[in-house]
Amino acid sequence: MTAYAIAHLRPADGPVHDEVLSYIERIQATMEPYGGRFLVHGAEVEVVEGEWPGALVLVAFPGVEEIRAWYASPAYQEILPLRTRHFDGDVVIVPGVGPEYDAPATAAAMRAARDRSAAVGREEAGKWPEGA
Repeated sequence: MTAYAIAHLRPADGPVHDEVLSYIERIQATMEPYGGRFLVHGAEVEVVEGEWPGALVLVAFPGVEEIRAWYASPAYQEILPLRTRHFDGDVVIVPGVGPEYDAPATAAAMRAARDRSAAVGREEAGKWPEGA
């Protein structure tokens, strides 16, 4: 199942540092052995809710394990400081959903789990404390 590495990067004010440019020049070669490819990189974001200072990078991989292997790889770890010395940011790994994904079914499962949890809570509230 396709998985994604998502980065929300907040570069420092001023011109882009040469180390960052070197990182950008070299990153694709580190991803290729793991099947990674850029889906979003350097595009201007349009904020329709909340705030989004900075840039978005979205990279697709065949799966979560490939992302973990790429991120931990010596090739990527070698260039990572070129970015982190100059950009603050958050990076997450998230599995995608397949074409069979059904949002209403997900809502139904979440509702059922919530209701079961509430029922257990009500049942627990009716019990006497041990030793009472």
